[in-house]
Amino acid sequence: MADPAADARNGATAGEEARDRSAVRGPLALERGERAGERIRTVVVDDHDDVARLVAHRIAALIRGHDAAGRPTVLGLATGSTPLGVYRELVRLHREEALSFANVTAFNLDEYYPMAADSIHAYHRFMWEHLFSHVDIAAERVHVPDGSVPEDGVEAMAAAYERAIVDAGGIDFQILGIGMTGHIGFNEPGSGADSRTRMVILDRVTRRAAAADFFGEDNVPRRAVTMGIATILAAREIALLATGEHKAAIVRRAVEGPVDLEVAATFLQRHPNATVYADRAAASALTRVATPWLVEPVQWTPALTVRAVVWLSRRVSRAILKLTQQDYAEHGLSSLVALHGSPGAVNGLVFNALGAKIRGRSKLPAGQRVICFSPHPDDDVISMGGMLGKLVENRNAIVVAYMTSGNIAVFDHDVRRYVDFLERLAREGMVDPAHIAPLAGKVYRFLDTKRPGDVDIPEVQEIKRLIREAEAVAGIETLGLPPSAARFLRLPFYQTGMVRKNPIGPEDVAIVRALLEEWSPGYIFVAGDLSDPHGTHRMAKEAIDAALAELRAAGRPVPEVWLYRGAWQEWPVDEATWLVPLSQEELRRKIQAIFKHQSQKDSAPFPGPTDDREFWQRVEARNTGTADELNRLGLAEYFAMEAYVVAQA
Repeated sequence: MADPAADARNGATAGEEARDRSAVRGPLALERGERAGERIRTVVVDDHDDVARLVAHRIAALIRGHDAAGRPTVLGLATGSTPLGVYRELVRLHREEALSFANVTAFNLDEYYPMAADSIHAYHRFMWEHLFSHVDIAAERVHVPDGSVPEDGVEAMAAAYERAIVDAGGIDFQILGIGMTGHIGFNEPGSGADSRTRMVILDRVTRRAAAADFFGEDNVPRRAVTMGIATILAAREIALLATGEHKAAIVRRAVEGPVDLEVAATFLQRHPNATVYADRAAASALTRVATPWLVEPVQWTPALTVRAVVWLSRRVSRAILKLTQQDYAEHGLSSLVALHGSPGAVNGLVFNALGAKIRGRSKLPAGQRVICFSPHPDDDVISMGGMLGKLVENRNAIVVAYMTSGNIAVFDHDVRRYVDFLERLAREGMVDPAHIAPLAGKVYRFLDTKRPGDVDIPEVQEIKRLIREAEAVAGIETLGLPPSAARFLRLPFYQTGMVRKNPIGPEDVAIVRALLEEWSPGYIFVAGDLSDPHGTHRMAKEAIDAALAELRAAGRPVPEVWLYRGAWQEWPVDEATWLVPLSQEELRRKIQAIFKHQSQKDSAPFPGPTDDREFWQRVEARNTGTADELNRLGLAEYFAMEAYVVAQA
């Protein structure tokens, strides 16, 4: 049977297709894909902002080229955190560089079902809030699957959606994200290559990944309407965007693995003009990034040498000092031995380099002024509780700067518990009932009628903020810091009451800069996590980086920056600048500090999509695991370890 959408795709001239492909190709689009086993053209850039700019400017070039030729442009659009930067840049191009959307038609990939168009969870609303209401696109040219039609009307709505795409001439440029299951759109494992727009049942991994947006997995719809694989592959050009280290494994599977019904993104390998745009974190598991010596000759820098030898040691399950000529030869590393003359020379070099990373308390800052920036009110103790204890012992002057309130990560039942406590105090005559009763009544009335995802009233937001702040103070007191060491910055970008936050703005940067100027630290500790599923860590670091840049521009001294990781992963030993040993007692004290965050205990509201463990369990496994890794490599044996990377100035 003829495919009208495919006919529309094939209607583009050879010259237009060649021009489109060359426009995508940038200086970072590496042309050794076949040797690296890459089955989709893949562009690797430094960070998520680079991904957003590259894709947005490709779309802008396409629109302008079509406008000049008198042709309309049809865009296939995606939702979620990954394409947000693309939409922000497109809005900027519209406002500042006169990019017009007057001749653009848009079709969105999917929508939850059932879902009212005006719900805060609706993709219809998402697109208008982040793109359509900020550009000159006509409302009648905007198409989003209707999540509100009666169930018996979904099939007809889906068929009409397909016809509308064909009537528009087919999709010129399709944006995709990639889910943890490898889904594109909501095409979950088992979606066929011939699938079209339809109702689907969402995989549990997908629902867990969306749990934060819905304030709990139980509130995530179990179904959605999505374009099918065949609908997506009918687009003339496809861009799959991937950012963050938590996407690294599935990106490698999609790019380097065989086409598989269980991983929908692998079907993109069959498309003649599909490109994966990944930041370095999302691309970190690709062969050409993780083990480039297996792809082509490399320049053996000290860092790459350490990485290769650690990789080899893991691969053959042998300590570094026991690696042999045969080990190196069988794993593509003969050039490294040739460079240094013998396996023993390489082994010794890397063994000593790793040993030099180990820093006990005597080698850590002492008598210095220090700021620990904590994006949420528990990241400090989760990520660097051991370090904080050592810095206290070394008599440093320490400020722990909590950048956000973390109030959206408090369950409503905790609010009820604390309000009940206040009411009990009032009944005992310890506080004035006239102050408590009106507050309690207002809070209870709101919570009794609150729907999942509703923004809390100000009183509830403030109670949740105070809960997190009290827990934060209790946590640092466990490590020996006084309550006065806690600073609550309450950065404005976070204060939306929703999971989605505002972009970092001048006010956020000014607050961070003011603290840096006031405290004049010699060292600052910053969350450098690449896997934070919420984005708050990344945005907090963005504010810090901007404040430091302003200080440099003003000729002011800037501190040394140590990056720690969040709750999800630790720095690998070969990437870490410093490895800080923890004794059994120090790890126990760190876990006790984590326990003080009772609102996050037992079942944190946003634990991440793939890990059911509590934060203290992840920390224990992560810190003891880092020490075990060092032991397996043949270095000294320690009970536990934290890892840090010193950022380049």
